[in-house]
Amino acid sequence: MKTIKISGLDKPVTTLIQGSDYFRPSVYEQVSTVLDRYFAIGGNTIDTAHIYCGGESEVAIGQWLRERNNREDVVILTKGAHHDQNGPRVNPAAIESDLFTSLERLGTDYIDLYALHRDDPNVPVSVIIDALNEHIAAGRIKAIGGSNWTTERLQEANEYAEKKGLVGFTFNSPNLSLAKAQEPYWPGCISADAAYCEWHKEQQMPLLSWSSQARGFFTGRFTPEDRSNEDLVRVFYNDQNWERLRRAEALAKEKEASTIQIALAYVLNQPFPTCALIGAQNEEELLSCYEGSKIELTEEELHWLEFV
Repeated sequence: MKTIKISGLDKPVTTLIQGSDYFRPSVYEQVSTVLDRYFAIGGNTIDTAHIYCGGESEVAIGQWLRERNNREDVVILTKGAHHDQNGPRVNPAAIESDLFTSLERLGTDYIDLYALHRDDPNVPVSVIIDALNEHIAAGRIKAIGGSNWTTERLQEANEYAEKKGLVGFTFNSPNLSLAKAQEPYWPGCISADAAYCEWHKEQQMPLLSWSSQARGFFTGRFTPEDRSNEDLVRVFYNDQNWERLRRAEALAKEKEASTIQIALAYVLNQPFPTCALIGAQNEEELLSCYEGSKIELTEEELHWLEFV
């Protein structure tokens, strides 16, 4: 499987990252089967978060790590400082609390990739970077990133880090997909538009995309007439995205691939380092993603798919 390099890590990061937002100890047999098969085809990175399944996602992953005794072969991406019912929690105390809880659940003493699940523009980037660097210095975090951060805040944070001789963000995890979101899937979420991608191209900062396949928009299960999925209708249903779907279908026929594999290839063939978070729940879905990750698209094909 193809890999990218993220500053701060000795390990490579595979371009397909296995998602875990359905992992729970109660379905551990499925969890272990999915992870075993994912690693068997060359994957090495698992995405999770402090809030996933009320924390049970991290617990299930921790159980698998202990049983397989393979921690040093695995790249863990987890996220913290998500808001709660009281509002934003992007502050040193919340970061520390979530991080220590995640470490305990996962049964490890360090996180490879630690991302802030949300941002709070009211908190100075200096406060955030200083707090994260304390954990880096203590060995609890290898690399830091944002998830659902604007490029302006990422830039500001990294300029502060460089000025102070500290470690800045070396990866970012917004949504990037061929279907363009017309509004956030969840409040406060960020989807990469053309300007956002241009910033990544200039910075060459790795982008790890959640909902990389637009939550099933390209599976063929949805049509403009089928409005049963309210969230997909709200976020992705517009003329431009239906045209992108038609173009992906046409290119899929040409390349003897499936439409959803073309959508995945779109994410993985950007002019900057990218990974795709995938939600594979069985071998068929996993192998589909694996084959899609091998597809190469030219710059012309990317532009033809995207700009309608």
